[in-house]
Amino acid sequence: MKKKVERLPDRIPDARYPEKVERRQDRILDVRYPEKVERWRTGFRIKRDARVIVIVTVIIGTIAIALCTYFLRRWIARQRAKKGKIEELLSFNRGKFSDPSVPGDGVNQVKLEELPLIDFNKLATATNNFHEANKLGQGGFGPVYRGKLAEGQDIAVKRLSRASTQGLEEFMNEVVVISKLQHRNLVRLIGCCIEGDEKMLIYEFMPNKSLDASLFDPVKRQILDWRTRFKIIEGIGRGLLYLHRDSRLRIIHRDLKASNILLDEDLNPKISDFGMARIFGSNQDQANTKRVVGTYGYMSPEYAMEGRFSEKSDVFSFGVLLLEIVSGRKNSSFYHEEYFTLLGYAWKLWKEDNMKTLIDGSILEACFQEEILRCIHVGLLCVQELAKDRPSVSTVVGMICSEIAHLPPPKQPAFTEMRSGIDIESSDKKCSLNKVSITMIEGR
Repeated sequence: MKKKVERLPDRIPDARYPEKVERRQDRILDVRYPEKVERWRTGFRIKRDARVIVIVTVIIGTIAIALCTYFLRRWIARQRAKKGKIEELLSFNRGKFSDPSVPGDGVNQVKLEELPLIDFNKLATATNNFHEANKLGQGGFGPVYRGKLAEGQDIAVKRLSRASTQGLEEFMNEVVVISKLQHRNLVRLIGCCIEGDEKMLIYEFMPNKSLDASLFDPVKRQILDWRTRFKIIEGIGRGLLYLHRDSRLRIIHRDLKASNILLDEDLNPKISDFGMARIFGSNQDQANTKRVVGTYGYMSPEYAMEGRFSEKSDVFSFGVLLLEIVSGRKNSSFYHEEYFTLLGYAWKLWKEDNMKTLIDGSILEACFQEEILRCIHVGLLCVQELAKDRPSVSTVVGMICSEIAHLPPPKQPAFTEMRSGIDIESSDKKCSLNKVSITMIEGR
């Protein structure tokens, strides 16, 4: 009986259809052409995988391009909106509220484009829609609210009052002056909001409020022992030194007072409210203004009467503040007394060699007496009538920290006597002739 032999193919099957080979002639090919079959299979898998990779790559690339285009358009829209807001600020600064005492390059020294802009809705949520319960106070700028951002950060929001012309100028000044300043004794500006008629400044929140809230309160002042008060005095001095000498901009604050010194959770002082501050040029020592703004009792005589201000103007304000911290009394609380001001009272006690009487009874301890008397001496040097007689802030800090041992005797302070009606009238006439308008902005 003849053995049946299977017929071999006349030609090799097409490699494009290896599945037919496997289905019909797998036995013969496995025996006769194993290497070719493996190559066919490998080639098919490679081509199949390549097609899959190309398809997936095209899909992913298309999605990525679409997403990039979407986010790029959003970023461009935000930048255009931000640029428009910055242009609004810059145009305002060049507008009718501009002060000739500000150097022309003042705005250019600060990169306003880097200032964070915060959405109005975000601030409304943080302050519970600016609820009255979150209101911290009211000032010339407008109301101040406490808030908490979604990230958990506590903030203080100064909301510009629409009826406040002075507040509008303060807003621009704060944005220009403090946006790029960084010092442990200056309050930090977190950002601002400019949407429609809304203009707001956002600061870090100070839990212990302002210095005057504790210093002039008979009960709260007990937390301010001498060590704490000395820390506050030293901190204010160092913050002022930074503004005058160490920052990249030379800043004259022009409104240094107890209500503008904020206290953090550790009662560290931070100078705030730069709405009336001015930027000095590198070679500029003093400036004149026709629009005198400030708080009665803290303004130096040359500024209040003639519109001239300089670093020595801030030194005068610091001297008043120093005497208030030591005595626990407001400078203006003596207005109806024979001494007229705290400065007049301190000068009388100095001449009588009875400075202990000036010291707040709650801090009068023998171990601190010499240090306290030294601070009073420095305070009197800061409030002397003539600006040239007052020390610079760097000298003041050295005196307070005892780095400068010898202190010269002070001369008579300014505003120590009640002026008569004739004196006031002649002073007003002088201001009128010089076209100087006096604008007194009371404490906030």
